Amino acid sequence: MRRQLSFEEYRGIDLTLFVIILGIAETLIVRAATGWFADQLYTVSVVGAVTAIVLMRWNAFALIHAVLGAVFFCFASHGTWQQYLIYGLGNLFSLLMLLPLKKLGSEKIRNDSFLSVCFGLGTLLLMQIGRAAVALVFGHSLSACLGFITTDVLSLLFTGVVIWIARRLDGVFENQKHYLLRIHNAEEEKGGY
Repeated sequence: MRRQLSFEEYRGIDLTLFVIILGIAETLIVRAATGWFADQLYTVSVVGAVTAIVLMRWNAFALIHAVLGAVFFCFASHGTWQQYLIYGLGNLFSLLMLLPLKKLGSEKIRNDSFLSVCFGLGTLLLMQIGRAAVALVFGHSLSACLGFITTDVLSLLFTGVVIWIARRLDGVFENQKHYLLRIHNAEEEKGGY
């Protein structure tokens, strides 16, 4: 008889898999951008999309992915210590999406495509605003701070598309306690347990 995973083990494995996905995707995108598209003004990032998905799945545990997304980006782009701080602290602003998540409920957001996409876009916008705010604290000009938002516009589109697709995949864009209970109840009804 196979031993079942505990909830904490399941969560740890799930969070680790999303870190791996984030690390590989962000590193590949940054390397491709700096190698092939170095003269372009715009950037694309998966950090907003992955953080939004993890926020939906595990709530505040998404802070891990928000910070590590910054680390992966800065490491791949050879960032300065100040960039690590700007991106790392700025990305934490995305945790403010916990407020609408708690107020509206994860199921209402998940079941409505418009709310789901808005949730993903809000996550990324808060990251961008957070980066701009931290950069202002470090003394960067207002125009440089606005660059954290304007140069990342393609990431908004990318995040919206990823969230729209993820919500259509069973269990991906869903609170995992709810998902596991739903699966368990379905198995019980079939007589699987």
